[in-house]
Parts: sequence; C-alpha cells; structure tokens
Amino acid sequence: MVKMKLELFSLRELLREADMLGVLRKKVACQGAHAWNLEQGLLVIELMTFNFSMLAIDHVNSAAKSNYMFSGLKWCCCWSRHCYAAWFGAYPGLQSLKRNCLGGNRKILGKLSAAVAKLSELKILSLPFNEFSGEIPDEIWGMGKLEVLDLEGNLISGALPSQFSGLRKLKVLNLGFNKIFGGMPSSLSNCTSLRVLSLAGNQLNGSIPGGSIPVEIGDNCGKMQHLELSGNYLTGVIPREIAKCSGLKTLLLYSNLLEEVLPSELGQLSQLQVMDVSRNNFGGPIPPQISNCTSLSVLVLANSWNPLPNVSSLGGSYSMEKLALPVDEYNFYEGTLPDEITRLSSLRMVWVPRAMLNGDFPDSWGSCSNLETLNLAENYYSGKIPVSFSNCKKLRFLDLSSNRLGGEISDKFPVPCMDVFDVSGNHFSGSIPRFSHESCAPVKSLYGDPTGTYDPSSAYLAYFRYRAQLESSLPLSGDGDSFLVLHNFGSNSLSGPLPPMPIASERLGSQTVYAFLAGRNKLSGTFPGALLEKCVQVKVCKSLILLDASKNRFSGALPPSIGNLGSLVLLNLSCNPLQGPIPISLGQLKDIKRLSLAGNNLNGSIPPSLGQLYSLEVLDLSSNSLSGEIPKYLANLRNLTVLILNNNKLLGQLPSELGNVSSISVFNVSFNNLSGPLPLNSNMNQCNSFLGNPFLHCPVSSLSSPSAEQQGIVGNTPGTASSPPSTPRQQGGNRSLNSVEIASITSAAAVFSVFLAIVVLFFYTRKWKPRSRVSGTARKEVIVFNDIGVPLTFENVVRATGSFNASNCIGNGGFGATYKAEIAPDPSFSSYGNGFNIVAWACMLLRQGRAKEFFTGGLWDVGPHDDLVEVLHLAVVCTDDSLSTRLTMKQVVRRLKQLQPASC
Repeated sequence: MVKMKLELFSLRELLREADMLGVLRKKVACQGAHAWNLEQGLLVIELMTFNFSMLAIDHVNSAAKSNYMFSGLKWCCCWSRHCYAAWFGAYPGLQSLKRNCLGGNRKILGKLSAAVAKLSELKILSLPFNEFSGEIPDEIWGMGKLEVLDLEGNLISGALPSQFSGLRKLKVLNLGFNKIFGGMPSSLSNCTSLRVLSLAGNQLNGSIPGGSIPVEIGDNCGKMQHLELSGNYLTGVIPREIAKCSGLKTLLLYSNLLEEVLPSELGQLSQLQVMDVSRNNFGGPIPPQISNCTSLSVLVLANSWNPLPNVSSLGGSYSMEKLALPVDEYNFYEGTLPDEITRLSSLRMVWVPRAMLNGDFPDSWGSCSNLETLNLAENYYSGKIPVSFSNCKKLRFLDLSSNRLGGEISDKFPVPCMDVFDVSGNHFSGSIPRFSHESCAPVKSLYGDPTGTYDPSSAYLAYFRYRAQLESSLPLSGDGDSFLVLHNFGSNSLSGPLPPMPIASERLGSQTVYAFLAGRNKLSGTFPGALLEKCVQVKVCKSLILLDASKNRFSGALPPSIGNLGSLVLLNLSCNPLQGPIPISLGQLKDIKRLSLAGNNLNGSIPPSLGQLYSLEVLDLSSNSLSGEIPKYLANLRNLTVLILNNNKLLGQLPSELGNVSSISVFNVSFNNLSGPLPLNSNMNQCNSFLGNPFLHCPVSSLSSPSAEQQGIVGNTPGTASSPPSTPRQQGGNRSLNSVEIASITSAAAVFSVFLAIVVLFFYTRKWKPRSRVSGTARKEVIVFNDIGVPLTFENVVRATGSFNASNCIGNGGFGATYKAEIAPDPSFSSYGNGFNIVAWACMLLRQGRAKEFFTGGLWDVGPHDDLVEVLHLAVVCTDDSLSTRLTMKQVVRRLKQLQPASC
C-alpha cells in the first residue's frame, strides 16, 4: 500500500487525462484519506452520457473531501454543480450512489448508463430532481441487491418493463414525476420487501392492480407502507384486494380517472394514516367503514385545487405545465360525511369541499380533540353547527363557506385561535359574537418531529395550509413570506354592531397578516364600532391588511382613527349609509391598493391627501354627494388602474395632469358638473366615461364607441341636464368648416343622391315589370339591418339559404328570386383570440367566479345560484373532447338527481 500526497486537478483536466473512459493512471488521493493500491488502478466508469458544458465545470475544491470516501468505500455522493462520473477504483463493492440534494439548482444531465448494473453490491441508487432522460436500462431492473431506486423528478420516459428478474430486495421504488407511460409491471408483485412505491405524476394508464393489471401485487404487499399513484390516467375502481396491504400508512390516489364507489374494504387498513382520493370520478355514499382506520389522521375525499406540487420548485425539471392531468374535481358523493368518521379521535384533517354533500351538518364531534383542519366548503349542508363542535380546541382551519347553514354562531368556537375561519355564503343570523378564549391550545408542529422522524400527516397538513393560502384570491401584500390569518363572515344575515377583531394576540407573529371580511350582511351601528378596540395592542392594527364591511347598514361618519390602520391593503366600505366627509387621515394608508367608499352619503371634497397613496391601484368614490374639484394630486398615483368618481356633485375642470397617468384603464366621472377639456389620454377619452356632464365635450374621435349615445340616453337621471352638450366654440359665430364637417356634408349628399335614384328605380320597375307570383293579403314590413353582428359573406348566405334551396324561396321580384334566411350571430369572443368559443367562455367564467354573467338576469335572480353554477359546470364537463375525462350518462344522471332545490 502506497500513500500519496493530495494533488488537486480541475475536473476538465482530470477528464482529459482519463479520456472519460480510460484507466486513470495519475496519482490521485483525498487529503487525510488512505491512498489506493496503485496496482489495482482507478477505473473510471461512465455512469451517464452527458452534455458537457465546459463553462459549467467547477474546479475540485476542498469540499470534495467531505463528499467522497475512498477508504473502505461504502457510498459515493455526487458533489458540486455536476456529478459527471464516480471513481470506484476496482471497487465493485460500492453500496450506495446518491446525489447530495442540497445542491440547489445544480443538475445532472444525460442518460443513465447500463454500466451502473456492474456495481453488483450496490444497494442505493438515488439521483432525484435532475435531468436524466431516456429509458431506465434493462440491466438496472436485473440488479440483485438494490434496495432503493429513486429517480424522482427527472425526464425518464418509456414504459416500465412488463417482466423483470431482479430487484427482489427492493424496498423503495420512487419514479414519480417523470414521463413514464403504459401500465404497472406485474413483476412488482415479486418485490416482497417493497415498502415505498411512488409512480405519481407520470402518464400511467390502465387500472390499479385488481383490474386489468394482475392482482398479484395485492397478494405480496404486506410490508408496503407508502403507495402513491396520483397524477396519472388510472381508470376503473379501487380494487378490494388493496385491503391486503395491511401495513399501509399512506394511500395517495388523487388526480386520476378512478370511478364508481369507494370500497368498504378500505376500512381494513388499520394502520392507515393518510388517504387522498380527491379529483377522480367517485360517487355514491362515503363508506362508514373508513372509521375502522383507527390511526387515520388525514382524509381528503375531494379538492377544488390540484394538490400536485410543482416539481420544478423543488429542484426538478418537470413542471406542472407538462402534466396533462384532469383539471377539475369530479368526486360527487351522496349523503353526508358519516358520524362514525367524524368521531375518530385520531383525525387531524378532513378535506371534502365541493363534493355535493348534503343534509344536516354532522353533529358528532365529541372526539375532535386532535382536529386541526376541516374543509367542507361549497356543499349543501343545512341546519346549525352543533355546540359540540366547540370541543375542537386545536382547530386552526375551518372552511364552511357556500353551504346552507343557519342559526347563530356560538361564542364558544375557538375562532381567535384559527388561521382560517370562513363561514361566508351561508344563512347565519344574530350578531358576530365576542368569542371567549383563555389561551390557544398547542398543536403538533407542522414541520416534523424534532427527533427527525418523518410524520406524513404533519407534512400533508403543512402542504395543504400552504397551498390554501396560495389559492386564495385575496390581494395580499407583496411579501411572499407573510402568513395569512383570515376570518370571513361575509354574505350572511348577521346583524348588530361590529365586535372587537376576533384574533388572539398570540396568533400574531412578526410576519402575520390579518384579514377581516364581513361584507354583505345586515350589520349596523357606527363604523368601526368596537372593531378597533384591540388597537391598543399595536401589533393587532399593524397586522390588519384586509377590511371589508361593504353592503351593510353602518351609519355615521368615518372616524379619523381609521388612518391608524397603516398596513391596510384593501378597504371596502361601499354601499353603506355612511355620512360626513372623507377623513384626511386616509392619506396615511401608505400600503393600500384598493379603496372603495362607493354607494354612501359622503359629502365634502375629495381630500388631496389621497394623492399620497402611491401604492393605490383602485379608487372608487362613486355614488356619493362629493363636491368641489377633483384634486390634481391624484395624478401622483402612478399605479392607479381604476378611477371611478361618477354620480357625485363634482365641478370644475378635469385635472390635465390625469392625462399623464398612463396606467388608468377604467375611468368614469359621469353625472357630475364637470366642464372644460378632457385629459389627453386615449384610455380615458371614452364618451361613456363622461355622460351627464353637460359642459364636457366628447371628442369626435371617441364617437366610435357604438354604445356611447345609447348609454347617454339610458343613463340620464332626474336632476341631470337634458340639453345636448355644447361648448363655447360650438356656440360661437361665423367660422369656416373643418375637414370633418366637410366630409360629413359630402357623405350625406352622396347618400341622399343614391337614395333618390333607388326610389326612382323602384317606381319604374313597379310600372313596367310583372308582379311577383307570390302575393299576400297582409301588409309586410321590411326592415333592413346593416350590421347584424355576422359578416354577410357569400358562404354565410349560401349556408343560411340551404344552398338556395327552393323551399326557402319566398318570391321573385324585379331583381330576381328572393330567399328567406336566418343568420344568428354567435357570442363574440374575438377579443379573446381565435378558437375561443362559448365553452371556453364558460370555463373562464367558472374559474374566475363570474358564472353569473353566463345566465340571463331573470334566471339568475330566481334560480338557486349554487344549482345554476353546478349545471353550468356539468355542461362544461359534458363537452370535453376527451372520452377519458368526459362524464358518462350514468354519472350525469346521478349528478342531476343530486341537484335538489333548497327546502322551503
């Protein structure tokens, strides 16, 4: 044995000396490590075929010594930016080959080489979140001692082999988030030691074992603890044989095409902790036998957003755009969530939104001492929330929005300790209580056990809380590290004054932001009532970023203290009978982006201090009694996109400085007493933005808006001058005609001449030509449409007349045969681009929560909104081009039967 002194070489030099494949004959050793037997030599094994970029190659540095162990070599961990090759020095006993996952964005490129299989003692092959492409070599499937094969988050393609002879000792097979297609190999049943099987995020099709895939895998899965097949195209049913996987702790099957009912045999998985079967096509009742899973912590039966992570954010290259997966939730169950399940003391999370659940709200929550997250939003639950629900002291996330719940909200609920409390869109009555709480009960850490033990339920809870905040449509501040606490009481029948902000002081961290929403109720009294009582605790007011009290019955004047809410991003007090002036202190809200005081009885002038709100994007002060001039300081708001000041008593000229605010896209000052020239801004110079101002002159260039004059006629209200708008220039004396007027007179003369010629020709032909063979006794009125919304092309006319079919001929006149035709314009979606049709429009409205726009006003006003939205959603699903995702008629009928009107 010869010991050699350390010599460092750049990787470029080292590869050149070795010629990448030859025997490295230079003296190489690691500092502090024993040298190799030079007589054995150092064999350079090509593990991958790489796309070398010499600009990306780093020099070997001192960190390499902590990543390679050459003395008694048992494992090899790839280092630095790229792992191009490993030096095993005639050491076939290498047991582990893995890449340090802390390498940031450093990735390995190329294909796996079959030479890896020559490492006969290799037990661990772990190279996740790189950019390996191509198929997995067949030789790897024949390795006898491999226990871990982890290639998650790469670009592996091809199908898995239907049969393979090796991997008998395999314990972990993780090929998630690649491009693998085809079915699952039946030979997996021979891997009797398999504990983790993850094929998520691929393009697998066929049925889960128990259908077209052999059931043998279910016969030998007693040691399996984690099964994840989510994000594929698996069809059929969940096989009953899955109950033989008695040691299963995690079952993830979400985002597939599975259907029928959940098998009751799932209840035999006594060690199951996490089950997610959302975003499939399941129906029928939820089996109460699931309650036999006495260790169950997380139960996800439906989900309104796709839980698949963006692998690229984890360091991989397979982004969500590459996953062509079902894009919506099609699990629609019958009945309610069984009481047997809600009584499980081990439950930490129940997640079943938008799943057609109905009936009375479950009342068996006596054993919910560990429950932390409950989401039953967008269902059809009715009745009251039982008092026993107040026993859920650890509850941190409660979403019961968009149901039909009623009654009063108990003050025993632990709302001040909740991160999310959302009961909006129900029928709750009474007042918002002053919730009583002594202290917030401690909950299990969502960031894992301090001892390092992996806890799948905590991981799921943490991820769902994180994603729920991302999916929120609320306009949060720009700090991505902020943690949102949301209390939403909106769209109910709550009355009485506002209570103090229902948030416990211990819930307010340094990066906590708070949203209080109570719009669309019957709340009354002065604003803000007792809401800001806790502002003596400075951090409470500093955390408040969203405050919505719109469409209530608040009266009185706005207090100057509202300017102390310096962290507000949104303030909506619209549609209340508030009076008095706008407080000057609003100019202290430096972070505010949306401010709406519309639909009140505010008077006085617009305070110039609003021109200091440099972050403001939306300002709506419409439908008040504001007077005075529009302050020129509003032109300082360079982020302003919406400025709405209509239906006030404003006077004077529009500030010319507003023409320099190019960001404004929505502008309305209609029905005021403004005068003078308009701002020189094409986004603002639309005639329908200035209606009802008799001394404002709309420029000719903006008359291209087809609805300008029409809106002016319809929009006139009592008290608005009805005389046509005029300017001093128009009322002036003699002046020369400009080019526009000359063109107009010329065009009118030409049109009149043509009309006169047609009249003469008409009477001439009536005198000398025979009458039409088709006559009628009734007088016919002929209306000519010049613009019907559809281009009158030859192709359209031929199609509408049935290729000039004789059955559509209604007569012959002096100009030949006349045909009837019906050309109905389709909804115009040209502004959205080619290919955008009524189906795409409906999808867009559903995604944006604007389904109301799809229905006629009368239907939306009288019909149950939830049912109308579900019918529209059903119609969209039924037009899907893919037969694999389109619902069957059986499913359609089942869902229509579930759409029952609310009881009277």
